[in-house]
Amino acid sequence: MKDIKTLGVLTSGGDCAGLNAVIRAVTYHANRVCGWRVLGVLDGSLGLMEKPPRYRELHADSFDEGLLREGGTFLGTTNKGDPFRFPQPDGSFRDRSGDFAAGVRELGLDALVVIGGDGSMRILSRLCEQAGIGMVGVPKTIDNDVHGTEYAVGFASAINVVTDALDRLQPTAASHHRVMILETMGRDAGHIALNGGIAGGADVILVPELPYTLDGLVAHLRRVLSQGRSHALLVVAEGVKTEEGKPVSISLPGEQLRYGGVGYYLEREISRRLGAETRVTVLGHLQRGGTPSPRDRLLASAFGVHAVRLVAERRFSRMVAWQDRGVVDVPLSAVTVGSRLLQPDDPLIATARGVGTYIGDV
Repeated sequence: MKDIKTLGVLTSGGDCAGLNAVIRAVTYHANRVCGWRVLGVLDGSLGLMEKPPRYRELHADSFDEGLLREGGTFLGTTNKGDPFRFPQPDGSFRDRSGDFAAGVRELGLDALVVIGGDGSMRILSRLCEQAGIGMVGVPKTIDNDVHGTEYAVGFASAINVVTDALDRLQPTAASHHRVMILETMGRDAGHIALNGGIAGGADVILVPELPYTLDGLVAHLRRVLSQGRSHALLVVAEGVKTEEGKPVSISLPGEQLRYGGVGYYLEREISRRLGAETRVTVLGHLQRGGTPSPRDRLLASAFGVHAVRLVAERRFSRMVAWQDRGVVDVPLSAVTVGSRLLQPDDPLIATARGVGTYIGDV
C-alpha cells in the first residue's frame, strides 16, 4: 500500500457550527504531525465533479485561532444533487460518479476525510469506493441523528440557540399572558426539541417519534394555567405531524417539499380550543449559524485528530464517534442505515415527564 502524501477534506450536507474547527484540526494534525499535503475540496462533492476540480491547499501555518470560532464552513458545502443521479438542465438525470473519481485522480488524493451527516456518509462512501480511495467520516448535524455516535458536531450549538430563544420568550410570554410556541429544526428526529425544551423549561415538547392528541395537549396547558401561571412555553419539532397524522410542509417552485408550519397549525388549534393568546416563533436556520459552542469546538477538535490517525493507520471505511465520554470509531456500514431517531425508552423522555412536561400521551 502506497504512502499517504495528499489528504483531501470536504464538508457535505447542511452547514452547522463547528465545521471549521474540524477542518482546522484535520489540517493541523495532517500537516504538522504526519507531514502530509492537505487539499480542502470546495462545495462538497461538487468540487471534485467539476473540471478542473475546485480546491484550496490548506496549511496549518495559515490558520489562526479565529477559525475555531467561526460558524459555517469556509470550504462551502452542498446538500443537493446526488452524483449517482445528478439533475440536468433539461430535467433528466445523469450518473456523474465517474466525474468524482476523475477529480480524485487529478488532485492525486490518497485518502479523503468527509465531514457530513448520515446521507452524506452513504453517498460519499459509495463514491469513494468506486473511485478506489479510502474514506474516513466525521459526523456533523444539528439534528444529532447519526447512528453510532452520541453527539455530532453542531448539535450542542443548536441546543444553545433553542435554550436562548426560550429564555427570551419566557419573559415576554409572562408579560402578555401568552402561550409561546417555538418551532425547531430536526426533520424526522426530535433530539433538538427534546434537549432544548428540557434545558429551556418548556411546558410542552412535541417530537415526531411520540404520538400526541390535541385534547391531551390542551388539558395539560389548562392545568399549567390553573396553577397560578399566566403563560406557557411549547416546543415543537418541525417534523411533527397533525393530530390526524398528516405532514405539515411547504412547497416552493423547483424544490422538494420542506418541513415547516406545524407551529402555526398548533397556534390555530390552541387558540380555538383554549382561548389563550398564542404566538409562534420559527427558529429555522438560526440554529445552524453563529459561533460554535465550547462543546462543539472540543468535539470537532477531537474528531479531526482521530480522523487523521485513522487515515495514518489505513483504517478506512470508518467514522469517528463519541461514546461513553470518549472518541472511538465505528464502521461506516453501521452508520449509513438511515436516521437515528428518538427511542421510547430514551432517558431524556422520562426526564421531561418527570419535571411535568407534556411530551405526548402515554
